[in-house]
Amino acid sequence: MSTLPSLIGFCVRIGTEDIPLAAHLAVAGPRLPLQARAAGTVLSGTGVSPQGNGAEGRGGLAVDDGVAVVLAGELYHRDALAAAAATSACTDAELLLACYQCYGPAVFRILNGRFAALVLAAGQVVLATDHASSVPLYVRTTDRTVEVSTEAKALARPPDNAVVDGHGDLAGTVPVAGSPGLHRVRAGTVALLERSATARIPVARAVRTWTPPVSRIMMEPDRAVAAVADRLDIAVRTRLAGEAPTLVLSGGIDSSALAALVSAVQTPARTVSMGTEVADEFEAARAVASHLGTEHTELTVPARDLLRELPFAVAAAEIHDPDVLEYLLPLVALYRRLPGPSRRILTGYGADIPLGGMHRTVASLAELDEIIADDMSTFDGLNEFSPVLSGVAGHWSSHPYWDRDVLDLLVALEPGLKRRDGLDKWVLRAAMADRLPMQTWQRRKLGIHEGSGLNSIWSQALREAGVPPDTVASAKRTMARQLYASVVLSGTPADQVDVDMLLMREVG
Repeated sequence: MSTLPSLIGFCVRIGTEDIPLAAHLAVAGPRLPLQARAAGTVLSGTGVSPQGNGAEGRGGLAVDDGVAVVLAGELYHRDALAAAAATSACTDAELLLACYQCYGPAVFRILNGRFAALVLAAGQVVLATDHASSVPLYVRTTDRTVEVSTEAKALARPPDNAVVDGHGDLAGTVPVAGSPGLHRVRAGTVALLERSATARIPVARAVRTWTPPVSRIMMEPDRAVAAVADRLDIAVRTRLAGEAPTLVLSGGIDSSALAALVSAVQTPARTVSMGTEVADEFEAARAVASHLGTEHTELTVPARDLLRELPFAVAAAEIHDPDVLEYLLPLVALYRRLPGPSRRILTGYGADIPLGGMHRTVASLAELDEIIADDMSTFDGLNEFSPVLSGVAGHWSSHPYWDRDVLDLLVALEPGLKRRDGLDKWVLRAAMADRLPMQTWQRRKLGIHEGSGLNSIWSQALREAGVPPDTVASAKRTMARQLYASVVLSGTPADQVDVDMLLMREVG
């Protein structure tokens, strides 16, 4: 039986009963109605369940004693939360509601999960994401409504004849470029909105719930290795949810470590690798799959077809940063080609950020640590972990390296444990040395976009279209912005965007 989250996205409008609902969600699956009353407010909206089951889909909504909760995603350490709140709640939304009734907005400081949440309580609208904003949350306030959605495209255009807050000063949020009045809730932040007796637009205050560690832990290498292995093992186990997940396996240390941890619990594990005719990592992935005895699949996507996934990647992540899109594009292409039914997917994505794996040429430990600190302070808004990336194909993805407890440890470890004996990500490699082939745990880093050849595919396509080599980088930025304006701000379906036409525009 599938145990994907009850809701993977929602869009709600909060106001009076005579305000009609207007919502658009891009994630796959049937829309499920959400109706609740709390604190004298009417909440209505649509949700999406990849399971296609109405009863299970309502698990994302909970109402009790004048408090309503809508939760997209899932919570981890459920047993500890249930014990703290003295509840036998069944669904994650019910569990959040019980914990909220104990702790109030401070509850989001104790939650470890992958979620976006809306709470209506005591005349407040409470908006929150998990520590990493891995499920983004957007809000627009007007003189009549508060509109909330897990996708920007659902709220990109303001409602007719409404006074919109376009000043960009909504506490706990940042403005979304190109869409006046639309804001995104910051990672690790709760935005509390309340009606004001003197203002037409709701006022907000922010409550910080998580920040990346800035101090560093000095730890004996053996203790650090054991701690990393233990934290990762717990993070993987909590994400299995009683079923065998599909692991995206490149053959590098990040994904191979997760494959080893899953294989210790569930045999055989399922693994999948993807490449193009330009490049692949099939041999390295095969070595791991053979060592662990996984059910392994290889998918080859023609390079030109991979580039056609750009509109889907932009529509899912709702960003226009070409560098991040290069990282995400192979994943989107893979998700869209995985056969049904809906799957729970684990990836090794994100390990490089807290461990400094992308900066293997940096010689100084001091410089490496500064880079890691900067990367951890600037990840918010890149939407690299948005569930819509896999949700476009009905799947639910999760990233154990960005589990809150794992991240707290990895970031805080002093840099000499991350770069040691000439190896990047040393502490992770050492933690997996007895579980993986030597050629795997010692293998040098290769990014997913490098392994699939995407970094050359996009550039090559522009050059073939006639773009001068010295302007290829700027052409990528222009293409990404044009795609964003089309599929996010204007709501054009991704499958109606002509990538070849965009390439030709850059020639002119």
